[in-house]
Amino acid sequence: MPSPTPRRPDDLVQLLTRAERLAARRLQGVLEAEGCSLDAWRVLASLSDGEGHHMTGLAEAAFLPPPTLTKLVDQLVDQNLVHRRVDPFDRRRVLAHLTPRGQEYWQRVDRAVRAGWPPLGAGDDDLLRSLLDRLAAILAGSARV
Repeated sequence: MPSPTPRRPDDLVQLLTRAERLAARRLQGVLEAEGCSLDAWRVLASLSDGEGHHMTGLAEAAFLPPPTLTKLVDQLVDQNLVHRRVDPFDRRRVLAHLTPRGQEYWQRVDRAVRAGWPPLGAGDDDLLRSLLDRLAAILAGSARV
């Protein structure tokens, strides 16, 4: 029996791109109904752990350049969803946190996103997450070459 032809990297990139765009489109539909942008959702998701995050880490987590993140956080502050505090360990840095209103808003948006997200099947979510984490780690390691 002949062995299957291995997929070419461009096949994988095509599949990843298609899946990402379909996921983003579905997510944006749910988020728009809640009055939330995809970028704001990513920031709120990071802040939902209650730990407080530096702007640099938030920019990386939200895949945004720092100036764009700053404008977005300013908007979230104006909406009383996020507040900034001086980092107690490094007074030159600022930590962003969800306000109580921001926490309530995040919970509502998160429920809507979860309700609108199709389940893959038993164990498939974990398997996909594991494979994508592995791929990202491998690609990040090979980027240094």
